[in-house]
Amino acid sequence: MPPDQRLKVGLIYSYAPNEAEADDLLSDEDFDTDALGFDAREFLEHAIQDYNDMFGTSFDTTADKFQNYYKDLSLRLKRREIDLVIVVNMFLTGFDATTLNTLWVDKNLRAHGLIQAYSRTNRILNSVKTFGNIVSFRDLEQATNDAIALFGNKDASGIVLLKPYAEYYDEYADRVADLQAGFPLGQPIVGEMAQKEFIAVFGAILRLRNILQSFDDFAGNEILTPRALQDYQSLYLNLYQEFRTQRDADKEPIHEEVVFEIELIKQVEINVDYILMLVEQYRDAKGDGDDKEIRAAIDRAVSSSPSLRNKKDLIEEFVESLSATAEVDVAWAAFVAAKRAEELDRIITEEGLDRDATHAFVEAAFRDGAVQPTGTAITKILSPVSRFGPAGGHAAKKQSVLTKIGLFFDRFFGLS
Repeated sequence: MPPDQRLKVGLIYSYAPNEAEADDLLSDEDFDTDALGFDAREFLEHAIQDYNDMFGTSFDTTADKFQNYYKDLSLRLKRREIDLVIVVNMFLTGFDATTLNTLWVDKNLRAHGLIQAYSRTNRILNSVKTFGNIVSFRDLEQATNDAIALFGNKDASGIVLLKPYAEYYDEYADRVADLQAGFPLGQPIVGEMAQKEFIAVFGAILRLRNILQSFDDFAGNEILTPRALQDYQSLYLNLYQEFRTQRDADKEPIHEEVVFEIELIKQVEINVDYILMLVEQYRDAKGDGDDKEIRAAIDRAVSSSPSLRNKKDLIEEFVESLSATAEVDVAWAAFVAAKRAEELDRIITEEGLDRDATHAFVEAAFRDGAVQPTGTAITKILSPVSRFGPAGGHAAKKQSVLTKIGLFFDRFFGLS
């Protein structure tokens, strides 16, 4: 397996990791490794050395370094720099990582210990992560219900736990039927009332899909084909853009009843590598009858992607310019570099910016993953503004430049 596809795995435990706790309650975290048996400590040393090799650190099982290993592992877990952590009685108190989404349990937990363990993954992060997944290798259903009743109330399990798959799926099927009957593909959605109804129905479908995808039974039973989902997603994003444009023009927030689930669309985001694969297929299929369908697939994929829609003209121009013999990824990198230089030069000319300072400012933005709107770097790229000019001239000029560079950054970030 290529190194970039291997899971990054961490492991941590301390004294007596395999001894059963009284009444299956979880003990407090223990950083004492001196009491570990020879085999257990040697195995832990090997695991930490693998971690050191992975991240360039120098931890071991000695007292101070083991606590620092715990802290470093905790931080990387929160930053999503590690994929899987195997723990025994660790990361249970004072630890909170909202990005954690799945807990595998192989211990007969109950009462406080069960709630404490489960709470490692139940933190809501955003509209995508609205629940945590628990995969149990023990029969903990009754213990879970008892624990929820003990620390909540006897009827709380229907609120705390997800409902059975069939209940979500039946609601999903009804929503999809409403969508297909009320908004058939190929027909425009006319009128604000109809648009709001479509937004509500498709948003509900996105939320239900987000839950259903955690059930194995959903695979192959999505009802909407990938192509239909992309087409509806494109309509949804078109309306999102229209409502945002209207809001900006009126200087008023989008009406509270109009809620867009953009984060749920982003979780199935189309990436550039996928588009380039389609481009290569299109280039190779030219003239044999399949090229039109592949070109349509490229258009659908780009139009249904929140991050690629503002790059559609770039992708279309690249497709048209690609030669029959060029390596697609190499040609794409050269094309993007040329267009990026061309568009940045246009901004510099239009705004009268300092060329070297602007290039340095933009390179820092692409390096850091964001445009920095404050500090001396943005000031250095601006031309001096006369103190006798109109009030607020410098601030207006700065905002204009930041807006253009922000759009430029969004357009080219992640393309190469």
